[in-house]
Amino acid sequence: MSDLSGKTAIVTGGASGIGRGITLTLAEKGADVVVADLNDQPRTPDTTPTLEAVDDETDSRGLFVECDVTDYDDLVGAVDEAEAFGGVDVMVNNAGIVHSVEFFETTDEDFDTLVDVNLKGAYYGCQAAGERMLENGGGSIVNVASTAADQGFVEPGSILYCAAKGGVKSMTYAIADLLGPEVRVNAVQPGFTDETGLAENHDPEAATARAEETVMERLGTPRDVGNVTAFLASDQASYVTAESILVDGGWVNIGGP
Repeated sequence: MSDLSGKTAIVTGGASGIGRGITLTLAEKGADVVVADLNDQPRTPDTTPTLEAVDDETDSRGLFVECDVTDYDDLVGAVDEAEAFGGVDVMVNNAGIVHSVEFFETTDEDFDTLVDVNLKGAYYGCQAAGERMLENGGGSIVNVASTAADQGFVEPGSILYCAAKGGVKSMTYAIADLLGPEVRVNAVQPGFTDETGLAENHDPEAATARAEETVMERLGTPRDVGNVTAFLASDQASYVTAESILVDGGWVNIGGP
C-alpha cells in the first residue's frame, strides 16, 4: 500500500470529481491535504464536502484555499498554505475544465479559457510547487492529463481539449528532466470517469457504451485515479519519473473508437 504518512499534498480542483477522489485517497493513505479550488463544495449535489469527508473518514488534516489556477500568485499562495502542515511534498495539478467548441468556430476567448485552465494552470502549478520543493530537498508532482493526450477526439468539439491535455503530457516529461533528480514529475491519464461533470453531461446510454469499450467493462472512478496518483506520490515510486500512466480500463490500447 502506498504510504504517505508525514507528507503534505496540494490538490488543485480538489473539491469535486476526480480531484475529490484524489484528495480523499491521499488523505486515507496518510497525507495532510490542501484543497486548492475556486469552491469548497462538490459540484455533485448531495455529496459530503471534501474537507468534511477528510475529517470524518481519515486521520489526516485538511484545509481549503481559494485558488484560481490561471493566477500564479494564487498557486504560490496554496504552496504557502501547505507550510501549516510542514511544507509541500506532493503537488497534484488536477484542475481542469471541459469546454466543447467546434474547430472552425473557435474564438480567442474559447482558446484562452480552455488552455489557461487545463495547460497554463498545470504549468504554473509545477512552477510554484517545483521551486519550493527544490528549496526543501525534493518532492513529487503529478499532473492530470487525459486519454485525449493519446487519442484525438473530434466530437463533441474536443480538439482544443486534446491540444491542451497533449501539452500537459509532453510538458510533464520536460519538467521532470528540469527538476530531477530531487523532484519527480509524472502524469496520470484518466479515461471516461464516472462521478464527474463529464459523466453527468452524457446520457446514460452513452456512458454505458463507453464502459463496454473498456477491458474492465465499466467506467473509471475518481478513486481509481486517486490510487495511481497515490502510488506516484509515494516513495514506492522513487525510481519513476517522466512517466504517464493511463487509468482508462485499457480503452486506449485495446482500441476505443
